[in-house]
Amino acid sequence: MAKKVMIMDTILRDAHQSQAATRMRTEQMIPVLPQLDEVGYYSLEGWGGATFDTCMRFLNEDPWERLRTLKKYLKKTPIQMLLRGQNLLGYRNYADDLVDKLVEKCFENGIGVIRVFDALNDPRNIEASMKAIKKYAAPVGGVCEAAISYTTGPAYNLDYFVNLAKTYEGMGADNICIKDMANLLLPFDAFELVTALKKALRPETKLHLHTHNTTGTGDMVNLMAIQAGVDIVDTALSPLANGTSQPATESLVATLKGTPYDTGIDLEKLIPIAAHFKKVAAELEKEGSLNPKVRQVDVNTLIYQVPGGMLSNLMNQLKKAGKEDKLPEVLAEVPNVRRDCGYPPLVTPSSQIVGTQAVMNVVMGERYKMVTKETRDLFAGKYGRVPMPVNEEVAEKVLKGEKRITYRPADDLEPEYEKLKQEVMEKGFYTQEEDVLSYASFPEVAENFFKWRKARREGVDHDLAKSGVYPV
Repeated sequence: MAKKVMIMDTILRDAHQSQAATRMRTEQMIPVLPQLDEVGYYSLEGWGGATFDTCMRFLNEDPWERLRTLKKYLKKTPIQMLLRGQNLLGYRNYADDLVDKLVEKCFENGIGVIRVFDALNDPRNIEASMKAIKKYAAPVGGVCEAAISYTTGPAYNLDYFVNLAKTYEGMGADNICIKDMANLLLPFDAFELVTALKKALRPETKLHLHTHNTTGTGDMVNLMAIQAGVDIVDTALSPLANGTSQPATESLVATLKGTPYDTGIDLEKLIPIAAHFKKVAAELEKEGSLNPKVRQVDVNTLIYQVPGGMLSNLMNQLKKAGKEDKLPEVLAEVPNVRRDCGYPPLVTPSSQIVGTQAVMNVVMGERYKMVTKETRDLFAGKYGRVPMPVNEEVAEKVLKGEKRITYRPADDLEPEYEKLKQEVMEKGFYTQEEDVLSYASFPEVAENFFKWRKARREGVDHDLAKSGVYPV
């Protein structure tokens, strides 16, 4: 039976992360936050992902202050964030006490929905996160959304995705998200997948679809999923939509208007908001953060199954090595490395690991002659359980006798929050508990930001603060 479709707009997070390296500043968001709050979205994605790093590293912003600012203006619409499971907002596994503390502070500072995922789809890697989300969401009416990292390959079929979704539901997920980060999910496959998931999940469990428009199929994927009964879809307001971002919000709202799937959103309300972000997009393009090419259709993703961001990274690595002509060989090597590693989904950090190793295999002229620490850790099980058995011959060459683990990687980690808190306090940077979490996520980046923040408060020259030379 057709029903109203809900929309999560990504304009405040993934839209500019996908197109403009997450460079939108809080001050560029504030003017239209009250209007966004009146649209009637299911939620607005405004935090998590790469925003945490970028706020401190490039924008001299406290990410926690951004969250509090968003909450100040968004009084009706839940703020949604993206959490990388045991990796939290960084790129390593964090101890369970840090997981618990960060989730607590997320809800305390204004988050309403947390989407949590693991790059390998290993449920053990989101176990601690989900427990914390359920604990701290309950008092504030928050939502736990567990995401399946969608990809293709011999391990991935309807049974795989349905079983994973049911596992996450059993762990307490309120919503299940199909996270199609590389825009590999095709329209008819979307219809089939959503149909199967809706049959398998409890009626009260909402199904949420996240895709991009890199390959030009995003609008069709959303529409087919809607006809199959998906509850929520992700879109982005048009000035930062399409290409590597999500399909445009306005287009879907207009398409569904007057149908049984009508979103209930008034297109007229979106026009002035879009006009504002059109100016913001122009500013980001002028600054060099937004390259118009990212808005174009790129069929390479469908051919090589390499996400747009990963493709850019491969090209940059080859350029630095003076081997740009080797790109076709590297693209051909990526699926080979992925097969050797047990067919992990290609999303942070597995995409970087597989891509970098593919570059090294080609540039060195011999496969696995040189391997990164991350490649060794992936084969050793330190990132979690991969979907299929690894290539044992390659594993032997890569690991050189190093022991593999089969348990949850985070079980090796000792509690670290109190130790890190002491470090931040001894360095004179502690102003709030959230500072410890910033420091835990990105120690050097956070310390540089803390120096800038302290210099600003004390009236010390900003350039001096950035260099790290200032009176303690």
